[in-house]
Amino acid sequence: MALKNFITRKVFNTGILLVMLASLGLNPTLVYAAGGADATTLPVFSEFSTSVQDGRADLARGVYVPNVLAMPVVQQPYGYGSFLSNEAGTVTQFRMASQYGTTGLLAHNYLAGASFFDLEVGDEVRLVYGDGKVEYFVVYEILQYQALQPNSPYSSFRNLQTDEVLSVEQTFKRVFFSGGNITFQTCIEKDGDLSWGRLFVIAIPKIEYERLVMLNNQ
Repeated sequence: MALKNFITRKVFNTGILLVMLASLGLNPTLVYAAGGADATTLPVFSEFSTSVQDGRADLARGVYVPNVLAMPVVQQPYGYGSFLSNEAGTVTQFRMASQYGTTGLLAHNYLAGASFFDLEVGDEVRLVYGDGKVEYFVVYEILQYQALQPNSPYSSFRNLQTDEVLSVEQTFKRVFFSGGNITFQTCIEKDGDLSWGRLFVIAIPKIEYERLVMLNNQ
């Protein structure tokens, strides 16, 4: 049992380190694209939904936020937890996050991740599956962290809003352990350092968001 727990923890920690490295902007030949897509260029939702469908009911194939982004979702190959798409306008689903109830959507900050900075609390997020099923979420929380050692996968992270410092494992649990949320992740650029920090945008199921709003208004 002790050996099994050790192996499980080692695999878990390896996954954390891979994803914390995965969204680093480590390719200096690419230019960081500030700002998101022009809303006028976004397809209408019905057209977007049809374009990403492939019949796979078990896989997310697209994410759509009205007036902000419309992007296909690609999956990480089995055994490649650090895989992150280099295609412009494409996000990658973090396979390991699914084990903890979260749809993790990763992107480089010089590619699709630039649009993550345009997301705001209250935005509706639509997750499209391969069979056309749509799940609805609402952006509930936006977290920004400074990586205290930007180029290390073992870096601790300082919350820019509260100054709280979390270990890499604590940060992972904070943003990826959930009961069915979406977490967008990309890096924060500062002073020319593409991997200075991390942005996490957390969207919760729409029905849960509406329940919380109702409770707060009572």
